[in-house]
Amino acid sequence: MTQPLPGRRYDPDARSRRGSMAAQSTIGILGAGEIGRAIADKAVRHGHEVLIGNSRGPETLKAVVEQLGPKVHAVTAEGAAQADLVFLAVPFSAVPDLTSLTDWSGKIVVDTTNQFAAANPWRGRYDVGNLTGSEWVAQRLPGARMVKAFNSLFAAFIAADPRHEEGRQVVFYAGDDADAKTAVAALLDQFGFAALDLGGLREGGRLMQLDGALSAKHLLLQDVG
Repeated sequence: MTQPLPGRRYDPDARSRRGSMAAQSTIGILGAGEIGRAIADKAVRHGHEVLIGNSRGPETLKAVVEQLGPKVHAVTAEGAAQADLVFLAVPFSAVPDLTSLTDWSGKIVVDTTNQFAAANPWRGRYDVGNLTGSEWVAQRLPGARMVKAFNSLFAAFIAADPRHEEGRQVVFYAGDDADAKTAVAALLDQFGFAALDLGGLREGGRLMQLDGALSAKHLLLQDVG
């Protein structure tokens, strides 16, 4: 399928209504690399419809759709950006190309990027001045309700079952919009991760981004009681 589905409003109170959320939300994913595919797989396993798009067009995503099943729909990048909750899983250097895809105002955007200057192989560091990576991204998607998440994990840890005998895989998240963070935390919880709030994009983002204290730290949370 190559046509976008109508966007559906993502409920920011979904943490208390996880049972109905799965049947009511459509998630957009920009980028179909390892991270984008891993997130899409988690989403469809929990009942979500997924619009996945990239810069090369939906015809290049046939294998992804065949692998992930009928709830994943290959669309244009513009189509994926129409969802009310969108994951960014593109190279950091491609973020400026996303500005004109849609009106970002009011959309919840989950930024999974790291500020590598080049991809394949990942190398160097993009100069964002004194901003955190997600603050820089937010400036290029005006009006977006930005939440940083998943960037501190290698893709294999996102793709794996987050529930282990010893505990649940931790996913750190940060953002400046409380309702957007609540919505994203509910989604991460539904996926089976242990979502830990690190505060705002500035303080939390610094801990999570490249060279941050929590970058590439893969932790399990033991639930007690």
